[in-house]
Amino acid sequence: MNEIKKDKNKFYIGENSANPIAEITFIPTDDNKLIVNHTYVSDSLRGQGIAMQLVEKVIEYARAENKKIVPACSYVDKVMTNKDEYKDILE
Repeated sequence: MNEIKKDKNKFYIGENSANPIAEITFIPTDDNKLIVNHTYVSDSLRGQGIAMQLVEKVIEYARAENKKIVPACSYVDKVMTNKDEYKDILE
């Protein structure tokens, strides 16, 4: 199991946040939103559902912080707009 770690404005998998093997990044706004702008999964982890785990982690974080998500990343947009359980947090 790959441990998802938190750093400033991102969740990632890897030894350090400067060189992750997978990550999802976001930009917090002043009006309680997170602009999720990038998702990356290295070739070695692809096909294991890692990107979805990262999306779920940022959704969990946004809900805990009472924030909405603005999906600027095409993957996040596709995932969130196609699932009813994310409609409450989607901006």
